[in-house]
Amino acid sequence: MAQLWGGRFEGETDRLAWAFNASIGFDQRLFKEDIEGSIAHAKMLQKQGILTDEEAGKIVRGLTSIYADVYTGGLVVTDQYEDVHSFVEANLIERIGDAGKKLHTGRSRNDQVAVDMRLYTRNRIVDIEHRLRALRVVLLDLMRAHVDTIMPGFTHLQKAQPVTLSHHLGAYFEMFTRDSGRLKDLCNRMNVCPLGAGALAGTTYPLDRDFTATLLGFDGPTRNSMDSVSDRDYLIEFLSALSIIMMHLSRFSEEVILWNSNEYGFVEISDAYSTGSSIMPQKKNPDIAELVRGKTGRVYGDLMQLLVTMKGIPLAYNKDMQEDKEGAFDAMDTAEHCLTLFTEMIRTMTFKKEVMERSAARGFTNATDAADYLVGKGVPFRDAHGIIGRLVLSCIEKNCAIDDMTLDELKRFSDCFEEDVFDAVSMKTCVERRLTTGAPGREAMLAEIAASEESLREDWTERFDQDSDTRRGGENDE
Repeated sequence: MAQLWGGRFEGETDRLAWAFNASIGFDQRLFKEDIEGSIAHAKMLQKQGILTDEEAGKIVRGLTSIYADVYTGGLVVTDQYEDVHSFVEANLIERIGDAGKKLHTGRSRNDQVAVDMRLYTRNRIVDIEHRLRALRVVLLDLMRAHVDTIMPGFTHLQKAQPVTLSHHLGAYFEMFTRDSGRLKDLCNRMNVCPLGAGALAGTTYPLDRDFTATLLGFDGPTRNSMDSVSDRDYLIEFLSALSIIMMHLSRFSEEVILWNSNEYGFVEISDAYSTGSSIMPQKKNPDIAELVRGKTGRVYGDLMQLLVTMKGIPLAYNKDMQEDKEGAFDAMDTAEHCLTLFTEMIRTMTFKKEVMERSAARGFTNATDAADYLVGKGVPFRDAHGIIGRLVLSCIEKNCAIDDMTLDELKRFSDCFEEDVFDAVSMKTCVERRLTTGAPGREAMLAEIAASEESLREDWTERFDQDSDTRRGGENDE
């Protein structure tokens, strides 16, 4: 059992207790970040004269070799170590001798894991943003392609007014754009470095925390050492942002599931993202959409678990905080997979334009426009509302649409109806006349698409999206 402590202990730790305490099974994910943070710490110790150039060079070369060996399979992380930190340090000492024992000078596992987790989370935020961006690109392509594809818009799951598929998809584009903004805000807010905070009260060594922060791509060091090692707000924020992303994906999935049903028939999902039934040969199930909808609750649960873990912890670090990782990793993985699969499902989906427009026409979605037509002829809106309501009731009895009726039939409800009513209540006119900002009319939608294109031009991840390999080397390596 390789561990970094034990000097004041005389007896052996119970094996079950040791296994219960160990985190190597899940925190080995932080291996890359642990190497990166350790190299930065060693370079800072060298700059401050706490390590000699020779010692720092040995440490950096040793850490770099461990990194290379793990990623080529020459070295395997095993459960004989308590955590990823002890794995790295034990192997470093084995490779370079006593110089390796000096790496931990001025550092605690508390600030070490804090910087590892912050680096890892920052990387995963960037990964999620890239997938969000890919989804937004697909949605924007579909919005351009379906500016004139008419479909019913719904409220209360009842057909309400005619819109376009471009307009409908644009609503989700806005949701995912807000999600991107939340990730950007979080990345900016969390981009401070806890390394150098020690266990909770800093250290007596003359550390240069600003230098370490710069090496690791942070904007600066954290300001309070107790908060540095006990802060998990950034993780809670990230899981909250992931929960909102999943909520948006789940809402969209629900619509895809409805649209894919025989009753709607608006879409055909690619065979690559559907499954069949073991007993019913005619079935083609929207399993990916259903799983995304189902996995949303899983991410919510991960967020709740972290909130409950943190709610009663006094300052500063407590072992409970080890429970931050498994749920966080699960939420990150789940959201990432869902975004990737959902994007491809949408990209390869076939939209049935004729079915959508026919559904809009047969659902009295032009009833409001018929009322507005009468208002244009001088009828007070409240009276027009009643006239069209009675007209719709008659159409239901006759199983026809408003524009299927003859002019004589319409005049039974109001003498104000003229021949021009048929153009006024056509699906095309109903949509095209809606030109206020954010509406589905062609000109309004083209303006919305242009604004959406502009929003995609900003890539805020560039300041964070640096492979840490670029920071692992450096002029002091030798």
